[in-house]
Amino acid sequence: MTAGLLRERGSEYASLSRQIRAAGLLHRARWHYTLRIAATVSLFAACWWAFVVVGDSWFALMVAGLLGVASTQVGFLGHDGGHQQIAASRSGNTIVGLIAGNLLTGLSMGWWADKHNRHHANPNKEDHDPDIGEGVLAFTTAHAAGRTGGVARMITANQAALFFPLLTFEGLSMHVASVRWLAGRRDAKLRRTELLLLCLHSVGYLGAVLLVLAPLHAVAFVAVHQAVFGLYMGCSFAPNHKGMMVVGAQEKLDYLRRQVLTSRNVRGGWLVDQLLGGLNYQIEHHLFPSMPRPHLRRAQGLVRRFCAEQSIAYTETTLFGSYASALRYLHSLGEPLRAR
Repeated sequence: MTAGLLRERGSEYASLSRQIRAAGLLHRARWHYTLRIAATVSLFAACWWAFVVVGDSWFALMVAGLLGVASTQVGFLGHDGGHQQIAASRSGNTIVGLIAGNLLTGLSMGWWADKHNRHHANPNKEDHDPDIGEGVLAFTTAHAAGRTGGVARMITANQAALFFPLLTFEGLSMHVASVRWLAGRRDAKLRRTELLLLCLHSVGYLGAVLLVLAPLHAVAFVAVHQAVFGLYMGCSFAPNHKGMMVVGAQEKLDYLRRQVLTSRNVRGGWLVDQLLGGLNYQIEHHLFPSMPRPHLRRAQGLVRRFCAEQSIAYTETTLFGSYASALRYLHSLGEPLRAR
């Protein structure tokens, strides 16, 4: 791709950006987030209140499931804070991220920001996007072909069927990744603060569970809570890019096409907006990561029309349609291993 063509296409994004700014869609949504934070924290607190009221009973597992949902909603606030969507200042957004991430959900915001920013810079790009890097599942043909061990080959061959069950371990995986990242990044900003908040979370969380529940009930409570948290979080992020265009490691695309062609929107109205934390407007979010969540729906019309004018494919489907696309893609990657 010539430098002149890259500059021309770069100007396309500049034109779209001017339209977005003129519509005021990058302005902070102070009252929206004030109410959202209050409602989310109230839901989170209500789950813990119900946990104490129910006490040492198997019924506490129902509360654990609800807490998994509330924890994910808190996580969405951490995501928004990490993208500078909530407060007018970087320090304000950092505080929101640290409280929502490290303190309330036990996830390192430094780890998340490092991983997530690399994903946003190169979504679905081989050797660049950590979300399609080497892991339990294979997200590229090269990774699928490189599976040599018996267990790894079995998982890859059947990864579409195993996808949702494996998501129940995603919460635990994120906790472990947070600790490992902080342990290995002694130069990370706010490392001591993050470690302190993670310790406070662990002591408070495990202390409350062990204080109220008998050991067997406590283990079951933590398992259910973390399983629902991981499943819900994974189901919120999985529809966004899985099964969309994969960019080669040496392939170059301009910013507009890099973000639009690798992303998928999910339609469904107000309920889906709330369930997915605004991540259903993935195209708009990737084009303008700092855009406050409530403005994404309004931006969609501008972005969709602009993409049509530039003949850029704009992908949108239903929630279940997005899961079906992701599973078909995972199933296709495992096909060569099933044929052997």
